[in-house]
Amino acid sequence: MPTAEAAGQRRPPRGRRRLRTRIIVTITLLGFCLTALFAYSTTLLRTRVENQLLSDALNRNIDAYASAFERDPTNATFAFEGVQGWVYANERLANAPADWRGLRDGIHELHGVEENGQAFAYKLAVRRTPTHAFFLAYDLTQTLQGQGQQNRLLVGAVVLFTALALVLGWWSASRVMAPVSDLAQRLRRSGTSSDPELLAPSFAEDEVGELARALDDYAGRLTEVVQRDREFNADVSHELRTPLAVIRGAVELMLAKPDVDERTRTRLLRIQRAEQQCTDLISALLLLSRNERAVGSCDVARVAQQLLDNHRAQLAGKPLVLRMEGAPSLLVDAPESAVAVALGNLIGNAVKYTQSGDVVVRVGEGAVEVVDSGPGLSAEDAARLFERGYRGTHAGHSQGGGIGLSIVRRLCALYGWDVRVRPGETQGVVATLSFA
Repeated sequence: MPTAEAAGQRRPPRGRRRLRTRIIVTITLLGFCLTALFAYSTTLLRTRVENQLLSDALNRNIDAYASAFERDPTNATFAFEGVQGWVYANERLANAPADWRGLRDGIHELHGVEENGQAFAYKLAVRRTPTHAFFLAYDLTQTLQGQGQQNRLLVGAVVLFTALALVLGWWSASRVMAPVSDLAQRLRRSGTSSDPELLAPSFAEDEVGELARALDDYAGRLTEVVQRDREFNADVSHELRTPLAVIRGAVELMLAKPDVDERTRTRLLRIQRAEQQCTDLISALLLLSRNERAVGSCDVARVAQQLLDNHRAQLAGKPLVLRMEGAPSLLVDAPESAVAVALGNLIGNAVKYTQSGDVVVRVGEGAVEVVDSGPGLSAEDAARLFERGYRGTHAGHSQGGGIGLSIVRRLCALYGWDVRVRPGETQGVVATLSFA
């Protein structure tokens, strides 16, 4: 069931990272991606350049070797270091390695494992003439070892620059977020004062300074609205107290006359109760508008009994029994007007929506329960009962603006009380006002 504190609050959305964390993560990912892209591009370009240079060198060497062999087979040599060449007459091509025989003219890269388990890799240039087949092999073992070493160095560079990006991101986030954090702290401190200090003079002419100026403007307009609201509430309270005091005095004088008939006395008592209820409501609303707790001591049981007596006088033949149970006294550190408004709304709702049966006020240790035998509480009512302006599904055409329980919730938030409304065990509604 909703409580007075939870009814007006919503939990902040979860899963959102702090802005500082997002800046750090963004810069770190940017550093990693750029470094990894650079390393990949370096490796790709080196491989392509090496392959192109080696292929050109092998083509030149095998052409030169074939030309030299045709001129003088006994004096054909290679000018390329690390290259081995073989020449096979076409009728003796079966003596060549099996994986060479079907290769066409061009450059081929061969990989494999020797009988001793050692891996090998080489590039093979192939040229065929009408009489001979020329093979030129270049060992890639050292080249591949160099590429492996380069890849390891590049991985280390990626890790190193990513760490540097993390440090840079942390430092940048601290520098960027420092004025924002300062603004938040100043705004938090200014929220405790009725006259907040200006924020803009403490910040530079940048985005944070612009935000501070916007907050100053908003705070100024909000302060004006709050000040006008407080002045209006104070003026209304002051102006209404005078006619209410006149009404109270006139009713007391008329009730003091011995010749007042019973019918007139009943009406005067009703006016007196309405005047007292209006006075209590004005006092409670004034406290809420000022957001301040008034000191006082209140006997909750006595207030509850008075409220029940007031409602009994207004039943007008309604088959409803109002009674009080529990402890004879419960003292609360709060003014009587605040307790009367909070408890009076709960009792008033129970009397309004219960057409017949019982309304029981149970005074316990630190809490009061109002139990009725009315139509009960729907799920929608339970979820929205304390919303301002909401009227329950059983309200029908009854009078009321749906602000009574909203006032109760605000009083509970002001004094640290708790109010809960839940369906009864068999029927009706149980409203609990806890003062602990």
